[in-house]
Amino acid sequence: MTPEPVALAADRAGARWFRRASRSTAPRLRLVCLPHAGGTASFFHSWAGAFGSEVEVLSARYPGRQDRIAEPCLDSMDELADALVEALPPLLDRPLALFGHSMGASLAYEVALRLEARHGVRLQGLHVSSRAAPHRAAPSGVHLLDDEAVVRYVRALGGSEAAVLDDPDLRELVLPAIRSDFRIVGTYRAASPIPVQCPVFGYVGDRDPGVGVSDMKAWSEVAPEGFVLRVLSGDHFYLVPRQDELVGELTSRMASS
Repeated sequence: MTPEPVALAADRAGARWFRRASRSTAPRLRLVCLPHAGGTASFFHSWAGAFGSEVEVLSARYPGRQDRIAEPCLDSMDELADALVEALPPLLDRPLALFGHSMGASLAYEVALRLEARHGVRLQGLHVSSRAAPHRAAPSGVHLLDDEAVVRYVRALGGSEAAVLDDPDLRELVLPAIRSDFRIVGTYRAASPIPVQCPVFGYVGDRDPGVGVSDMKAWSEVAPEGFVLRVLSGDHFYLVPRQDELVGELTSRMASS
């Protein structure tokens, strides 16, 4: 059997890990979005076309859910970050920005560090939402709780997964991925504030039950190239009702960085 060309194999890996929410023939910039714990690529579906033709929007497709539900979940931050970085090279022909929400913010930080170290890639911007700075993110034990307690925790945070968990059949499908992601969140903490060589932009809801403004301000300690924090009205999932406002902020930051 003829070996698959390296470029084609890399492109297949990229397609497996990233869903294009919008496609442009000649984008000026690519924005890769990393979902929260239990989240899916479709969480960012409504961002398609929100930034115009110059910005191509992609969202990460974590294993163990949706069309990758047959694949085993990854349950450590290092594994997930390594896998994403291995799949990113086909997308590095344009400037790249990352947006990560909640768990996705920690993941975006780890991906940024790896891109710098392994590929010499400096992001156009690292956008982090609703997650304490990596050296301030305290381990949690949510993944050690029983199913009902995990469900109660997810409901308290809100988000689209809360409604899915009301259906017993759907709960059986999505709960393993939620548990796996909470294991990632619960066991991750950066040993020290390693700086990234790009501007960092933070976003948080003013009524987030688990992430305070001071937690977000600590991202400045890993941002020697500059840090800006925007506090929006809302809870942990402020970005759903405040999508237009957030998209406007992101558009402005991506245009000026």
